[in-house]
Amino acid sequence: MRQVSQNYRTGRIRLEEADAPGCEPGGVLVQTAFSLVSAGTEGMKVREGRMSLLGKALARPDQVKKVLRTLRQQGPQATFQKVMNRLDSLTPLGYSLAGTVLDVGPGAEEFQRGQNVACAGAEYAHHAEVVFVPRNLVVPVPADVALHHAAFATVGAIALHGFRRSELQLGETAGVVGLGLLGQILVRILKAAGVGAVGVDVSPERCRLAVDGGSAAATVPDDPRLAEDVGRLTGGRGLDAVFVTAGGDSNQPIELAVELARDRARVIEIGKTRVEIPWNDYYQKELEVRFSRSYGPGRYDPVYEEDGIDYPPGYVRWTERRNMAAFLDLVAQRRIDLEPIITSIHPFEEAEQVYQAMAEGRSGGLGMLFRYAATPAPAPPPPPRTAERAVARRSQARIGVIGAGNYASTMLLPHLAADPRSRLVAVATRSSLTALNASRRFPFERHGTDATDLLSSGDLDAVVIATRHSSHAPLAAAALRAGLTVFVEKPLAIDRAGLEGVRQAITAGGNDRLMVGFNRRFAPLLVELRDFFSPRAGPLFLSYRVHAGQLEAGSWYLREDEGSRFVGEGGHFLDVFAFLTGARPRTVSASTLRPASATPDDRENVAVTVTYDDGSVGSLLYLTQGARRVPKEQLEVFGGGRTAQLDNFALLHLYSADRKQTRKARSDKGQRAEMSALVEAVCGGGPLPVSVDDLIDTTLATLAVGMSLRRGAPVSMADFWAHQEPPATPGEVADRPE
Repeated sequence: MRQVSQNYRTGRIRLEEADAPGCEPGGVLVQTAFSLVSAGTEGMKVREGRMSLLGKALARPDQVKKVLRTLRQQGPQATFQKVMNRLDSLTPLGYSLAGTVLDVGPGAEEFQRGQNVACAGAEYAHHAEVVFVPRNLVVPVPADVALHHAAFATVGAIALHGFRRSELQLGETAGVVGLGLLGQILVRILKAAGVGAVGVDVSPERCRLAVDGGSAAATVPDDPRLAEDVGRLTGGRGLDAVFVTAGGDSNQPIELAVELARDRARVIEIGKTRVEIPWNDYYQKELEVRFSRSYGPGRYDPVYEEDGIDYPPGYVRWTERRNMAAFLDLVAQRRIDLEPIITSIHPFEEAEQVYQAMAEGRSGGLGMLFRYAATPAPAPPPPPRTAERAVARRSQARIGVIGAGNYASTMLLPHLAADPRSRLVAVATRSSLTALNASRRFPFERHGTDATDLLSSGDLDAVVIATRHSSHAPLAAAALRAGLTVFVEKPLAIDRAGLEGVRQAITAGGNDRLMVGFNRRFAPLLVELRDFFSPRAGPLFLSYRVHAGQLEAGSWYLREDEGSRFVGEGGHFLDVFAFLTGARPRTVSASTLRPASATPDDRENVAVTVTYDDGSVGSLLYLTQGARRVPKEQLEVFGGGRTAQLDNFALLHLYSADRKQTRKARSDKGQRAEMSALVEAVCGGGPLPVSVDDLIDTTLATLAVGMSLRRGAPVSMADFWAHQEPPATPGEVADRPE
């Protein structure tokens, strides 16, 4: 798809080819029909982008303060690199659009595919052909409202929230200082509310447009008739409220407001202008200055905007979403006519030329729109848990194995060797003796030390990768490119670069037949535990205590270049959470107990909390310092009036309202059933038991633990799903492979 981007360092604006977003839980995927170009907000960004570095600093003193804090904390070199990286990044433009719903994520079922909607948010409603927008920033478009009018819903909500902040009543009179797009809409809202309006702007043409839109009078600031009009319309009292919707560096709008206002009137700042209060003047009239924050309550609140948690109407009557809907209702009732405000509609293909004209001061428009071609809607992305590509059926699975260390030789290969559907064709290990020993213990037809030869041999259907952690991702990517079904022991990758290599191999070759050794989801008692909570009556709370025990000094598990011990093993337990909840992780938060001499990213003893998009919460305590005789794993699950306790995969207690059940078994962590599922998928040609999306989610959640430990703050999984680095915080330790 195409999207407008700005390089803030050079100021260059381009129409980029970009990947379309996916549809995430709690929101909708929208194909844009029209997006609104804000001559004020976006024009300011365009002009700032063309400034020198000094000019940018002078224009954004708030950002300069952040840079100075970073300079004190991290020094000049790191600060310079961060500043230049931020300046050189591509940023989106746009925050108000209308279009058609392509797909609906879980939790946003109030919308339907094919429905016309208006969308808001500088973080979401960009100038792009396809956007993902959370539910609380989306409203249905009434049947009587054209989509090019619905694209004004965000600016309309800003004006409407400013009106509500004024607390004006029927019959009162207000001033609007600044008759740009926002001011013109506000004039029309005042008329619809039965409030008289007096407009002020430096442009006589905009003043005439305001009068046509319902303003009782409108003139330029230095016109002597302005005071006469205000006195005539208010009986000499002055204006009951003054809205400052102008932008720029002048303090004149604030000074003018006090001249026009009556005693104890209200001044509402909506635009972005200099605000230096003339104290004596404001004091003598006892004026009240109010700021109006964007679209209304909910703005800048991630719980409202991102998580979709609405405010009860009894406590917050008009949220930003309700303001958008109310504005569109006014348009539908013909109480607001937007057509005179629309100065131009441009094909989206002309976006670069439009911004160039804006930067050169040639646009001169108020309501400028981009119109998007009515191209066939792209197919919505598959849901997160679609089955992998099917292949032809066969009587035996021809399997190669790379790596035959202790775990593979004790936990994997015995089950494959015992399965009559499995044919062990080849084994490759770094050590020739290890390969020879494996061929003697198990019925391999050949053995060697070259993994590349094994992958390119052409006589295999599947490969099992059980090497050291750092080699998993590159070997898995190579095996996928070779067209094989791939089983890789956990972890799938020790860092995001390795995981991205696997993802690219899947995308490039179309081979998504991948399985990771998260064996616990195949354990019989865990399967019974999951079934005990089915059907689900609500979210689950899961508490998992893992006593991993101490490793011997020098163990390769502790080597940094192999990731970390938790990265190598933690995915097991996070996968149990995913298996039981059936939901995607939303946030990951981690903390650690460690001696004073430990490094900031020590992950030997960690407490991890994972929230899921269905409301479930998983709490993992991963420890190494306890007594050796303590069983390794204990899991408790609560939800829907039921409780389950699983002790080391050997004893299961199930509690419901009226009974308790107990199951005992030999400790079985699922490796046999896991290998059987692999062979079945290869022989039967059907999907593998776990979707690639789930494997990637669990891997990313595991890596996010390290990120959270370094940052000392929760990590949002949305940053990872978007293939982006989570935003850095001052003083953050430089990221390095987990």
